[in-house]
Amino acid sequence: MSLHVTVLGTASPHPGPDTPCSGYLLRGGGAEVWVDAGFGSFAELRRHTDPARLDAIWISHLHADHSADLLAAVYALAYGGLTPATPIPVHAPEGCAQRLAGFLGRADVGFLSGVFDFRKLYDGHRVRHGDLTLAAHEVRHDVEAYGLRAEAGGRVFAYSGDSGPCPALADLARDADLFLCEADIDTHRESEVHLTPEDAGRVARAARARQLVVTHVGPTLTPETATARAAAVFPGPTRTARVGDTYAV
Repeated sequence: MSLHVTVLGTASPHPGPDTPCSGYLLRGGGAEVWVDAGFGSFAELRRHTDPARLDAIWISHLHADHSADLLAAVYALAYGGLTPATPIPVHAPEGCAQRLAGFLGRADVGFLSGVFDFRKLYDGHRVRHGDLTLAAHEVRHDVEAYGLRAEAGGRVFAYSGDSGPCPALADLARDADLFLCEADIDTHRESEVHLTPEDAGRVARAARARQLVVTHVGPTLTPETATARAAAVFPGPTRTARVGDTYAV
């Protein structure tokens, strides 16, 4: 049994031509999970699967470049003929349902219950879909945010979400077969709640990850430059996340 991760979007903090914001399709253990729902990622999701058949949605944090396309999903699932057989579990920080309802000008969230089943993330949260286990690790950001550690068939996928340097990153990526990590900033003069490429490489090295895939590169860097800088620190295989690529974990 293996895990596969398909890149749906990588851009930060807004989409570009042919480059949606953060989104990934995780498949393994008989389950399919949409991980983060940044601007434009829902359309890419539809290239690879029927959204009505998702086993779960996992949202790392509520910044729009990681969650706004839940709105597109609501329109598709509730009004666009892609109605799921049962509500799709949405693992997300507290307030996700209220924020989505606010986009639609609704004061209550009950109308979402036909398509989504919201479940609050917390540090140490673990859930199983089929033979795929998802575990949340709270990371350092300017809002409540979680990294993801997913396991199926003895294979481990780790995803940083958005985070500054913190011990939780090495814990979630420990011995991961694939570590998908942001490298948003050039230097920490820009921010303390994101990683530089060197940070990403150091975390992967400390965690003894087997391979590193660099994503969510901010506007002051290019993906190629960020990947090269991370690779100078991490001794294992290091690649650039590109929309449409699928990685076997």
